[in-house]
Amino acid sequence: MDFLLQVKIGALVGLLLLTLFFGFIPARVKCFRDTRGTDNHRTVLSLISCFAGGVFLAACFLDIIPDYLSDIKAELDARSVETSFPLAEFIMAAGFFMVLILERVVLNCREMRGAREETAPLLADNRSGHGHGAGADLEGSGHHVHVDFQAHSPFRSFMLFLSLSLHSVFEGLAIGLQKTDSKVLEICIAILVHKSIIVFSLSVKLVQSAVRPLWVAAYIGVFALMSPIGIAIGISVMEARLAAGALIQAVLEGLAAGTFIYITFLEILPHELNSPGKQLLKVLFILLGFSVMAGLTLWD
Repeated sequence: MDFLLQVKIGALVGLLLLTLFFGFIPARVKCFRDTRGTDNHRTVLSLISCFAGGVFLAACFLDIIPDYLSDIKAELDARSVETSFPLAEFIMAAGFFMVLILERVVLNCREMRGAREETAPLLADNRSGHGHGAGADLEGSGHHVHVDFQAHSPFRSFMLFLSLSLHSVFEGLAIGLQKTDSKVLEICIAILVHKSIIVFSLSVKLVQSAVRPLWVAAYIGVFALMSPIGIAIGISVMEARLAAGALIQAVLEGLAAGTFIYITFLEILPHELNSPGKQLLKVLFILLGFSVMAGLTLWD
């Protein structure tokens, strides 16, 4: 077993264990059953989410996209594919729209439910900002589906779980497709910071939705497996050494890149920067996250 494969397996196990750890904290700590939350709680998670946003921004522009464009260009040249159509960028856009469509499907399912308790929006409305009072979103969840403390429905919790789980597969895929151990670690850090916040928020939502403890454990367990499954798929594609394996790998890298673009520019950064309070501190944490990843890239 080569060192790169060992690093990927280590990332797989690390993501699984840490996701389980952060996911079961709200399920085991009584104070998280309080639906009001606290200002300090929201502020801390908001700043961590800003840091994660900076990490994802750097991962997009300094690692994932440059590597993908290089790989897809090499594969198209090797197959003598010449076209004026921006195929590489189109594949990234496909990854972007795939996540967007998934979210719209989830929202449509919620709206078709038509139940009275489903009237609160699953996605926060950024146009009016995000309040920090009792019943506001859990700031800093760092994801497109932020925890709404006012709407505790098992159906909404399941929709939340479904959307986040499918999304996590593509995050893990970005790790499994990397070719160097340093890039595996860089992207793993980005996903780990992001996913720790997500699973923490998901667990809070499940606990406050009166979901049975056994189901909470099942939800968190399955969600924790999603990124490792994505890593395993990426490893399998690279290890299979198929005739078209390099092209498949490049296309999957493009889809993963589109996912990262979506996470960064339509989830983390807009949510946090449109939320009132501590704007300069939020920007500082975004720059800090970007600088850490840029330093790791420079060191590589």
